[in-house]
Amino acid sequence: MRSTESSSARHQTRCADLRYALEVTITENDGIAGLHHVTAIAGGTQANLDFYTGVLGLRLVKRTVNFDAPDTYHFYYGDAAGSPGSLLTFFPFEDAAPGRTGTGMAEATAFAIPEAAFEPWMARLAEEGRDFEGPATRFDEQVLSLRDPDGLRIELVAEAGLNGAAPGADSPVTEVQAVRRLHSVTLCVEAPERTARLLTEIFHYEAVGEEAGRLRFRARSGGPAGIVDLLCQPDRMRGRMGAGTVHHVAFRARDEAEQRAWRETIAALGLNVTPVLDRQYFRSIYFREPGGVLFEIATNPPGFAIDEAPEALGSALKLPPWLEPQRTDIERRLPPVRLRGTSVG
Repeated sequence: MRSTESSSARHQTRCADLRYALEVTITENDGIAGLHHVTAIAGGTQANLDFYTGVLGLRLVKRTVNFDAPDTYHFYYGDAAGSPGSLLTFFPFEDAAPGRTGTGMAEATAFAIPEAAFEPWMARLAEEGRDFEGPATRFDEQVLSLRDPDGLRIELVAEAGLNGAAPGADSPVTEVQAVRRLHSVTLCVEAPERTARLLTEIFHYEAVGEEAGRLRFRARSGGPAGIVDLLCQPDRMRGRMGAGTVHHVAFRARDEAEQRAWRETIAALGLNVTPVLDRQYFRSIYFREPGGVLFEIATNPPGFAIDEAPEALGSALKLPPWLEPQRTDIERRLPPVRLRGTSVG
């Protein structure tokens, strides 16, 4: 068992380095544009669908499978078009054991809502009988926190300057309540300095503030979904992957040429990075950042409308060409789901 004294000393030593990132000189390159998506693990397929479409009011923009393990779904939730920067995706494993959040993984995923939507969201969650925390204030923004059916931490952040967005025709939320896009992701790390250095010196994020042991970084492009927070928590246990935890955090690359350049940069750092992988709706590379979080860099194109009409996104099970010959077997193994009252396989 670790003594309180040694634990406290280690905490002071590591967290004293939080201000390192605030002093890093940023180059003129815009760097990474912001978040593309966050992917998590769920333990129940139908409960996951019901929560994200029926409670949060997100659109299911693609229903496909995990290309690396096609006996489970891959659900993509986002805005009406499935825009990069709006997406939260899930691998729902029916028998997945609960995970444990901790260092080396994402702690929370936050969505941006208009300031006018904050009180209506509190009322909506109360009417739904959903437990939530807040309102709280973080970096001068109001925040609500809640848990999905598997315990994944979701935050709603009231962002200045956002207007309402037209929800889908079957959305349960109003125009003012419609979730606009991702706001930020919070990473839990044992020590912040190497992750902070990657974000600032390599991704060219700006360190913009510190509050209660939390460092905030923002993409220099100023575009949507551009915030990453770091929590320095050296006394927490290492996270364990499972239901209710984030699998990886994906950042945006404008095109394949930019992605290849990022791959060369990351490899030159001595980090193990995958070859470019075809994810049908974007191309991906993966690597673990120094704090242990699995990062992806995904291209903006080609998008979700390459195999479905925009108005029909998410309505059918879509498979990539290399899995299409296995469709009958794949459909047999997948659990049936209900989409807005319709039972489908």
